[in-house]
Amino acid sequence: MVDGAISRADKTEFTECWKTSWKTPYIMKLALSAGMGGLLFGYDTGVISGALLYIREDFDDVDRKTWLQETIVSMAVAGAIIGAAVGGWINDKYGRKISIMTADVLFFVGAIIMAFAPSPGVIIFGRIFVGFGVGMASMTSPLYISEASPHRIRGALVSTNGLLITGGQFLSYLINLAFVHVTGTWRWMLGIAGLPALIQFILMMSLPESPRWLYRNGKEDEAKAILAKIYSTEEVEDEIQALRTSVEQEKNERIGGTFTQLKSAWKNDVVRRGLYAGITVQVAQQFVGINTVMYYSPTIIQFAGFASNKTALALSLITSGLNAIGSIVSMCFVDRYGRRRLMIVSMIGIISCLVVLSIVFFQASVTAPKISSTETAYFGANSTCQAYTGAPDSSSWGCMSCLAKDTDCAYCSASDNLYNAGACLAANDVVRGACRSANRTWYTNGCPSKIGFLAVIFLGLYIIVYSPGMGTVPWIVNSEIYPLKYRGLGGGIAAVSNWSSNLLVSETFLTLVEHLGSSGTFLLFAGFSLIGLIFIFFLVPETKGLPFEEVEKMLEKGYSPFKKKNKESLETSDNI
Repeated sequence: MVDGAISRADKTEFTECWKTSWKTPYIMKLALSAGMGGLLFGYDTGVISGALLYIREDFDDVDRKTWLQETIVSMAVAGAIIGAAVGGWINDKYGRKISIMTADVLFFVGAIIMAFAPSPGVIIFGRIFVGFGVGMASMTSPLYISEASPHRIRGALVSTNGLLITGGQFLSYLINLAFVHVTGTWRWMLGIAGLPALIQFILMMSLPESPRWLYRNGKEDEAKAILAKIYSTEEVEDEIQALRTSVEQEKNERIGGTFTQLKSAWKNDVVRRGLYAGITVQVAQQFVGINTVMYYSPTIIQFAGFASNKTALALSLITSGLNAIGSIVSMCFVDRYGRRRLMIVSMIGIISCLVVLSIVFFQASVTAPKISSTETAYFGANSTCQAYTGAPDSSSWGCMSCLAKDTDCAYCSASDNLYNAGACLAANDVVRGACRSANRTWYTNGCPSKIGFLAVIFLGLYIIVYSPGMGTVPWIVNSEIYPLKYRGLGGGIAAVSNWSSNLLVSETFLTLVEHLGSSGTFLLFAGFSLIGLIFIFFLVPETKGLPFEEVEKMLEKGYSPFKKKNKESLETSDNI
């Protein structure tokens, strides 16, 4: 800062990040090594969506019980809530490096448990372990990267964590496809998840602790040595002075245990306003419904009329690839156009896509094929679904009626044309085999649809608008909006809010679809997204290009989107 103005580099975009990292490769080494926590996060998010299809085939209870499918998916999220909460404390007490390495151990153990699981209960137990690790990594990795990055390219570097999250999701779909025809399918899919954890553990052993944490804990010489590898010689002293100021302020406000710290944080205007913004973006990120797509992507594609597991996985790979591309876009523009603007544009696009998806799924349901008594009788009376034969209005049944909640029925397509009236049969392995032996398609999650391809297209568009904004920016905001002494606590609280929202969404998605239909469920998420957009507009300030200390000053004054001073401050920083 010079005379109260905010100094920053002339270029705060991806090219600046590339140039700086090229001159100082140590910066990128820190970012990529710590960012592998994002890879763990992403792999777990994506791998379960494909593994679940084959877990259902191996365990009849899972196939029949929606709540059991939701529990297998969401128990990792439940573990992540605890992991994020404990991770915040470990971050402040023992450091960012120890927190990341602990997460690696937990993730590795969980992956091994799942790979050898003899029952759904053991899979759930392994998922909880994985969740502990993912929760800790989700809030620690961006925090470590943020504190080890020059502020002018901090957003782009923290975005590498987002890129690795989406890269992990893309990798998980590739792994899923690779093991489709291998004995043990889902065991390999889940077991291989331990490899990234092992690699990161080894890498982190050679990396230093966060320089900000070191300085805060009285290790000034170590902190200065690391900063000398990150900043130019003339910048190091300025950074040390900024750290010194932060630590002195912390000493003036003595904070006791966790509960005392929580009480102190809530009384602090800066921290409280930071939490308003940090929690808002984390909750909004989940309530746009993203993890319904990430956790259940193949299932959603089956809702759109693509019955084959392999086809559903292949199409899911496309949406995952688009997510990774969106993360690269975020790296290019988050320091150029700002966090707030990217999120608002992203939310508008998300709402539009969700509304269109709702319309597409509604049209697909009303145009689904009818049930033919002739086609149904073809397989014999023992194969016919009892709910269908016992229904007083069976003559009006269509494919969607056949697949409705509690019918225990499945739909077998017509022999001559996929979109003609088909058969409503008992949902068991023997009848499924008979249907497929007759060269027909077996449906349990969705019906044949001529417009199903539109659902895949708009799922792709949804990912494209989500990834650069709401996909990566909430983690960036939370890595830079809290004062140093509250950064672990604030990041932990926000991460817990993210995972709690994630748990609620993932644990209820299939149940919502059963009661509201795919169309109603996506429309509900569009409504949540609109509420999220309103909260972001009013509560989340712009932190682009601002040193941590300047972010504190902005929050101390209070933020409003209609305050002229906020706009003038940002314009001043853009013109320097």
